[in-house]
Amino acid sequence: MDLFCAFVRVNLFAEKIPRKMLLQVYNLLHSLSRNDRDCDFYHRLVQFIDSYDPPLKGLQEDLNFVSPRIGEVLEAVGPSIFLSADTRKLRNEGFLSPYHPRFPDILTNSAHPMRAQDLANVTSYREWVLLGYLVCPDELLRVTSIDIALVVLKENLVVTLFRDEYIMLHEDYQLYVLPRVLESKKMAKSGRTKQKEADLEYSVAKQVEKMISEVHDQALQLCDTIHRERRILLKQEIGRMVLFFTDQPSLLAPNIQMVFSALALAQSEVLWYFQHAGIASSRSKAARVIPVDIDPNDPTIGFLLDGMDRLCCLVRKYIAAARGYALSYLSSSAGRIRYLMGTPGIVALDLDPTLKGLFQRIVQHLETIPKTQGENVSAITCDLSEFRKDWLSILMIVTSSRSSINIRHLEKATVSTGKEGLLSEGNAAYNWSRCVDEIESQLSKHGSLKKLYFYHQHLTTVFRNTMFGPEGRPQHCCAWLSVASSFPECASLIIPEEVTKFGRDAVLYVESLIESIMGGLEGLINILDSEGGFGALESQLLPEQAAAYLNNASRISAPSMKSPRVVGGGGFTLPGHESYPENNKSIKMLEAAIQRLTNLCSILNDMEPICVINHVFVLREYMRECILANFKRRFVTALQTDNDLQRPSVLESLIRRHMSIVHLAEQHVSMDLTQGIREILLTEAFSGPVSSLHLFEKPAEQQNTGSAVEVVCNWYMDNIIKDVSGAGILFAPRHKYFKSARPVGGYFAESVTDLKELQAFVRIFGGYGVDRLDRMMKVHTAALVNCIETSLRSNRELIEAAAASMHSGDRGERDASIRQIVDLDTVIGFCIEAGEALAFDELLAEASGAVLEDNAALIHSMISGIVEHIPEEVPEKKEIRRIRGVANGNGVSVDHDSEWVRLILEEVGGANDNSWSLLPYFFASFMSSNAWNTTGFNIETGGFSNNIHCLARCISAVIAGSEYVRLQREYQQQHQSLSNGHQSSENLDSEFQPRVTAEASIKSSMLLFVKFAASIVLDSWNEANRSHLVAKLIFLDQLCESSPFLPRSSLESHVPYTILRSIYTQYYSNTPSTPLATASPHHSPSVSLIHASPSMKNATTPRGSGSGSSTAAGADSGYFKGSSSSVYSQEHYNEPETGTSRNNENKSKQRGSSRRSGPLDYSTSHKGGSGSNSTGPSPLPRFAVSRSGPISYKQHN
Repeated sequence: MDLFCAFVRVNLFAEKIPRKMLLQVYNLLHSLSRNDRDCDFYHRLVQFIDSYDPPLKGLQEDLNFVSPRIGEVLEAVGPSIFLSADTRKLRNEGFLSPYHPRFPDILTNSAHPMRAQDLANVTSYREWVLLGYLVCPDELLRVTSIDIALVVLKENLVVTLFRDEYIMLHEDYQLYVLPRVLESKKMAKSGRTKQKEADLEYSVAKQVEKMISEVHDQALQLCDTIHRERRILLKQEIGRMVLFFTDQPSLLAPNIQMVFSALALAQSEVLWYFQHAGIASSRSKAARVIPVDIDPNDPTIGFLLDGMDRLCCLVRKYIAAARGYALSYLSSSAGRIRYLMGTPGIVALDLDPTLKGLFQRIVQHLETIPKTQGENVSAITCDLSEFRKDWLSILMIVTSSRSSINIRHLEKATVSTGKEGLLSEGNAAYNWSRCVDEIESQLSKHGSLKKLYFYHQHLTTVFRNTMFGPEGRPQHCCAWLSVASSFPECASLIIPEEVTKFGRDAVLYVESLIESIMGGLEGLINILDSEGGFGALESQLLPEQAAAYLNNASRISAPSMKSPRVVGGGGFTLPGHESYPENNKSIKMLEAAIQRLTNLCSILNDMEPICVINHVFVLREYMRECILANFKRRFVTALQTDNDLQRPSVLESLIRRHMSIVHLAEQHVSMDLTQGIREILLTEAFSGPVSSLHLFEKPAEQQNTGSAVEVVCNWYMDNIIKDVSGAGILFAPRHKYFKSARPVGGYFAESVTDLKELQAFVRIFGGYGVDRLDRMMKVHTAALVNCIETSLRSNRELIEAAAASMHSGDRGERDASIRQIVDLDTVIGFCIEAGEALAFDELLAEASGAVLEDNAALIHSMISGIVEHIPEEVPEKKEIRRIRGVANGNGVSVDHDSEWVRLILEEVGGANDNSWSLLPYFFASFMSSNAWNTTGFNIETGGFSNNIHCLARCISAVIAGSEYVRLQREYQQQHQSLSNGHQSSENLDSEFQPRVTAEASIKSSMLLFVKFAASIVLDSWNEANRSHLVAKLIFLDQLCESSPFLPRSSLESHVPYTILRSIYTQYYSNTPSTPLATASPHHSPSVSLIHASPSMKNATTPRGSGSGSSTAAGADSGYFKGSSSSVYSQEHYNEPETGTSRNNENKSKQRGSSRRSGPLDYSTSHKGGSGSNSTGPSPLPRFAVSRSGPISYKQHN
């Protein structure tokens, strides 16, 4: 029958090929093989093609002689077809159940063993019916044939001819079968036979006509429903079968035939699904095929593929046990067949010698089967093909109409024994013999899905729509992928290009599915890593939100128990709202996503490699790359929001949330995903060769930074340090962060620059990120220092002239020289920007040190201890310099700024000429800039409105760093002269104290700057322009406070501390200072000094007590350990009348030591004049400072 169906298929397929092409191909092949044209058979081929046009007409005529035999065969397979179509019976009576349907405790199902075996061939039986009745339409007039044809036609729309080529079944039945039926009906009506037979034939023909006419509509409506129900049955039965045989593998061998039946039925259903995908049968003859969109959402396909794959794996695993059981069965069947051959019924049949000889050979074959006791079953080789040939010969004889002994005779002769009949035993032996030497081929036949290659596009679509749907199962992935291993088997070996193409398509199919699987894996991770996922579990209220929450909650009444109330207008819900049924969907969604994620990871981790030709796909490696690549994408994406850079703390929380999901998946896989995440973070912070990680000093030409840290560092440089957006960035020393007048991108500057945010930056990018940001700021600061050096050199002559006039006291010449300095305000801007970089780097170092102390406290403690005992020497050894650099980068060093500038100057070769000795004078000239006129001190931030307080950091750091570099260079030059024999090294080392000398030189330079800066400040103010005085004095005071090289009292030598005290009091106090009418012993000396003018102090203070009062004031202020710089001695104010001459005399004596001008004298007659014009004790004035900054002088009566 298979040969018969193949012949029919070939002829039906020929209809799809043009007739001329058939003839041309025949001529071409004949010419190639014989080197000549075929003149003899060519005309016969033409006649054959003509008679088979259309092919069905020729087939019906030529196969008419075998039509009765075909009809008998189709009637014989009818019961099996009816059984396969009755899903209820299959389920209720347990035809595919490994245990008894009505007695589950009986682990062996012997209810329908032979019928269950016969189900393995139902697919072939259906094809026999469809093609048999198509080419032998007269056999439909049998009474039983109508029901058989109706069952099969109702559940099929097409018949596959070759690969994915098919014919429309119902259209061909209506075109070629229905006319023959109508013709038979017409002849029966005409009464060419006996009346009774004519009536019966007419009735049957009429029923067949009605069936063919109506079954088309029934198929269109019901075929999908029928097969869906059958797929659900197979899904359930195969699922139970897999669980049962996994738990009881010893029962697999006795039920191997049933396993093959289940595989064959599942294979048929899967192929039917994809063969009918996109096909609709049209009732009109004009348009025969109308492609329609398939419904690719049937989850049972995945279950069937998975069940078939797992059943095949079980059979392969226990194939030796199945072969051993089959050998045992055949050995025992030999005795039963011999016994049946000796029964009286068989003896009475008097079998002919040929048939008797075949039965004897059957028994001999079975008795010669090797025994399995104590031997390795897999080592037993047994060829039973001769046995099967002899048995088929017996069947052909007893089923022949010319034989005197037919099948019924044999069955009736032996069934009376109460056991299985002879034919039943022989058929069972035939089936079990195939489980000995053909079990692999049987498994390949029933379990192979290689024909799905021709539908692999639909296969991919269905997979994508069902795998991650509501009923999708991650464990089905293996089955969907393993299907591709058999795709290349569909290729024809005589066409090499086809082998290559099929293999390439199989690889592409696997890659497409893997892409979908990994996309689903990413989707599950991203669902959890979202605000509706784990983000909803981390939501916290801000303090102001919590306050609003409590206020609103206290105002409303208690909510009902049925539903939660929304609190007030803030949109907050009451605690416990998650527990209400209408609100727990999100929790269920999270639980489902977590379950799917863990299942998928576990399945992919345990999945065997998928082999397609010479490609091997290891899914666990794809999973690892997918998880890590997804993390990298989300990390890079999270770096920036819609507006601008993401806050480091928010980015860190997002990373931690994603890491928690990765850790969840990591528990179900045998690989270290955390290490991969760390490698990605390292790559985003450092992308150079691994060897560069071990180098302390990185080559300048290598760009080893990762893309992520580059983005973040560039953002900080552009928006905070350089302020390219003009957001008004200010450094707030009091709060240790930068603030902005308007948002920088999506945030204000203070929300991305405070210590917590910088600590988050350090935790994300580690030391390499800190190094990169530090390096970028060093490059930027080096450029600014180079601008300072350029201005210093270009204005050297003017600065030297100003310095000389500062020392000589020539105010006019000094001011004239300073006014001629080019671009003074521009240089101040550069210095302020350098000071901002210094401030930011110190914040970064402090954050880095805090992170190091939290995570590696011993290392932090070690660095702190080492710094305290580093030898003070110049030049420093390379190791000492490295230790200082590490300490400075972690906020451990005492003087961060000067060390940082020193490293910059050493790298760029700065401070290499004598012009740097003019730095104090150059910086002092900044006091005459117009930048002071537009600034004001802000007590909230502890700085100035135009960031000029950063100038103090720059001045202190540049002076100190340049002095270190200069002295180091001098020391190296002296050592170089050593090598020329000028001096012994012992004398040099004993005479030169590098560190002490450097600090003394720095202190001297800083004092020089303070002295001349204060002189310029005090000389430049007047009644018409005094708004800048307060800002300058506070600036100088902050510089003395912040510089480690200046004592806190340095400024008092030049500016009376009483003025600063009054300024700070007015800024930080809510009430103005209390004026003093008279000097009272009840007031503290500091308060007395605030309000006492020099002339009044002379009248009220006993002679010789001025120095003591000044000392007391310094002690009371808390800033001075003891003042030795009191310039207000008793001799300074001898008598009121001669105060002028004394003041002038003391001015000339102290010009080079403390300051040029004497104590301020405030008179009522000459506002803005000096105290030299006073002629007597002036009334007690009140010295006060307005809220806006300028000093005001009021006379009190």
